[in-house]
Amino acid sequence: IFSGWTRFVFFPRIQSDTAVATLTMPAGTPFEVTDRVVVKMVEAARTLKNDYRNEETGESVVQNIFSASGRGGSAENGMVRFELTPAEERDPSLTTTRLVNEWRQLIGTVPGAESLTYRAELGRGGDPVDIRMSASDVADLSAMADQVRAHLKTYPTLFEIVDNLSDGKEELQVELTQQAYALGLTRGDIIRQVRQNFFGIEVQRVQRGRDEVSVYVRLPKDERQAISNLRNILIVTDTGMVPLNEVAYLVPSRGASAIYRINQQRTVSVTADMDKAATNTTVLQRSLAEFMDGLVSQYPGSSYTLEGEAREQQESFSSLIIGLVFVFFAIYALLAIPFKSYAQPLIVMSVIPFGAIGALAGHWLMGMDLTIMSLLGLLALVGVIVNDSLVLVEYSNRRQQELSKTMSAFEAVEQAVKTAGVARFRPVALTSMTTFLGLMPLLFEKAVQAQFLIPMAVSLGFGILFGTLITLIMVPVNIMLLEDAKRFFRKPVEEQVTVNS
Repeated sequence: IFSGWTRFVFFPRIQSDTAVATLTMPAGTPFEVTDRVVVKMVEAARTLKNDYRNEETGESVVQNIFSASGRGGSAENGMVRFELTPAEERDPSLTTTRLVNEWRQLIGTVPGAESLTYRAELGRGGDPVDIRMSASDVADLSAMADQVRAHLKTYPTLFEIVDNLSDGKEELQVELTQQAYALGLTRGDIIRQVRQNFFGIEVQRVQRGRDEVSVYVRLPKDERQAISNLRNILIVTDTGMVPLNEVAYLVPSRGASAIYRINQQRTVSVTADMDKAATNTTVLQRSLAEFMDGLVSQYPGSSYTLEGEAREQQESFSSLIIGLVFVFFAIYALLAIPFKSYAQPLIVMSVIPFGAIGALAGHWLMGMDLTIMSLLGLLALVGVIVNDSLVLVEYSNRRQQELSKTMSAFEAVEQAVKTAGVARFRPVALTSMTTFLGLMPLLFEKAVQAQFLIPMAVSLGFGILFGTLITLIMVPVNIMLLEDAKRFFRKPVEEQVTVNS
């Protein structure tokens, strides 16, 4: 698993019966421009609906199409969503992924769009690839983001590569001239006076009933319509008034639409989606970490973290390890008390690793990748698989007590072990088979809601089957090994007692 030979996907891409395309245009884009793109996306969805219409019944796989322009109160945002017939009712070849890929091709590239993302999955957490970089210099962040985007494009299974360094609306930056410095003006002085001329300055508040009305004084509307008016406004100085164009330059630029900071440091995130069916996530994360280590070394004061699914995976593994340690301790304690032994609980628990091997083999047989739900199934398997070995050890102990009345201790253990597997074969086999058969309907269920539980059922079902076969061989062997160890350490003590006598 850690070498990448067996693929691990933190959260499987479970296809939904709904596909969503989210559009983001540059800040300041007029509503009409965004709406035209949304209409184009709707027409592509209608084309897809007509292409997959049943000629006999007239019904299409694509059922309902919904669109929204200016979503969230922002004129630059748009969204189109269409619903599909349930997965169990349509042709298995018509997967949601296939339909979304065809929809993407019909829409094509949207000129000027900051991002156009497609989602058709359930239970999506963070982005499959999310690299967050921080630095004190904005220029370094921009350069790092460009290099990361270029590097991610070299992976054929990654797509929809975007960052959050999007430009905002056009603006004019005020830069001071030498005359401004000579007059003792600062940039803040000039910007404050420009704001008072265009936005206004509050001069009075009037009480009107229960409401308080603010009165602002500013330039007339016709003097606030052109940049030429801005250049000619008068700036007050200690010696009088001068036009703005004599004390400042107006430099056109674009401001950031949003500024992201973590712990007072500017950050930028580069995200990407991936084809999980063709990507080994473990190998990909290791490769990205190596690239980022080399990149941050080129920019002093910069750092990075892997967010999204990588961070969720790390947090989940940490909690799973803690849970696994607690489960092992609880099982050992619960077995040690009735057995009155420190060693026999280890015999019962010795089959647990082989149950994990069976769970892994089950994923191979079913053609499935390991997921976080598979690991949760392994956690449940730990408590279930000890049942069979517990039956064998308990029978062996009881049989040993009966035979010890007529045989030596070693002969009693040997005879008890020989008969334990035969005598307990039926209950052990029936316990495992009934558990596996009870999980079979879930293993072959096609409903979308069941896809989350299938990896867990595979781990539990196949782990029990393989663990049962190993139990019938390993537990008797381990009992005899324990008895041999007791004889080995008991023999020198007996010899010493004989010599003393």
